[in-house]
Amino acid sequence: MARGESERRRLTILGATGSIGTSTLDVIDQLGGRESFEVVAVTGNGNVELLAEQARACGARIAVTADESRYAELKQALSGSGTAVAAGREALIEAAAMESDWVMAAIVGTAGLAPTLAAAERGADIALANKECLVSAGSLFVDAVAQGGGRLIPVDSEHSAIFQSLEDDQRHAVERIVLTASGGPFRTSTREQMAGVTAAAARAHPNWSMGLKISIGSASMFNKALEMVEAKHLFDVRPDQIEVVVHPQSVIHSMVGYTDGSVIAQLGCPDMRTAIGYALTYPKRPSLNVERLDFTRLSRLDFEAPDEDRFPALRLARVALERGGLQAAVMNAAEEVACYAFVDGRIGFLDMAEIAEEVMDGMIGCGSATKMAHVFEADAEARRMAREIISKKEMAA
Repeated sequence: MARGESERRRLTILGATGSIGTSTLDVIDQLGGRESFEVVAVTGNGNVELLAEQARACGARIAVTADESRYAELKQALSGSGTAVAAGREALIEAAAMESDWVMAAIVGTAGLAPTLAAAERGADIALANKECLVSAGSLFVDAVAQGGGRLIPVDSEHSAIFQSLEDDQRHAVERIVLTASGGPFRTSTREQMAGVTAAAARAHPNWSMGLKISIGSASMFNKALEMVEAKHLFDVRPDQIEVVVHPQSVIHSMVGYTDGSVIAQLGCPDMRTAIGYALTYPKRPSLNVERLDFTRLSRLDFEAPDEDRFPALRLARVALERGGLQAAVMNAAEEVACYAFVDGRIGFLDMAEIAEEVMDGMIGCGSATKMAHVFEADAEARRMAREIISKKEMAA
């Protein structure tokens, strides 16, 4: 029997046109679509054709593009649909602030921080796929969620795995958090080989289908660096309790080790819809049409220590955690600028970590954040410094 109109759960999808957003809409369709859910808002950036298609399909009340220059195009595409249209940064924040029960926070980069914060402050449950909320804002964001009264449910496959493996009444017995990493496309490459790789090669992940920024971050292991910082804030553990292990098959998504020597892991085929569905229906588990893990076809599960010489992002994450304050925000901002410079062919693959480290060292005295304004100030300065370093590298080339 279909649920009544008043019983439908209200959802907002920030970053609907990205890989997480499209997977979220697929999960919603699998779980009943409009009969079970009311989509309040969908947001995107430049792909207004897809955004309009999504808004029509799910009956969203409003569709917002972050790109103000695409407003007229989106308006035309949604003409006669009954879906309102808006554009720009403030419109994103306003859409996130609209009343809904659950928000998928999937805007990539620091651009997702302000909208997700607006949703958290009004008390929505936050399905967190945006790393920067915790990497840049840390305890400020966690406190905002707590004060708003909503729940923070991780969607990254690694943090979802940890979330599922944690026993609520045994938090005191957690000894370590083990984040698994596939190693990306350059797991066995030398530094010399990585020095000349292209963005196209870097985004070709062996196991997962992801967007551009996340794919590049996986290749450089900056994604894993950011996840280390996230884990500290999500699970309230010390930096020395966070481990990273390379697991090329991407079957074990992460693990929790307890003081009695037990290790609890979450396994599954590499499909983000599993984590999304869990976040959407938590604490229940949904019935999803995803590939099932066939143990008889698994010939082996390999594990190896990460090489921090070839992948210095992991070392930089530990430096940021040890230094504390705004160092993680600085690392994230500098890496984001460097990542897009690499994609544009302005710098090399190995330059990304070097630029992030130089900016971190240059802002070692930037202090801590007692309000969000401090986060945005540090972010802006780190980006300025990173752009300056990139310009110098280009002139020297």
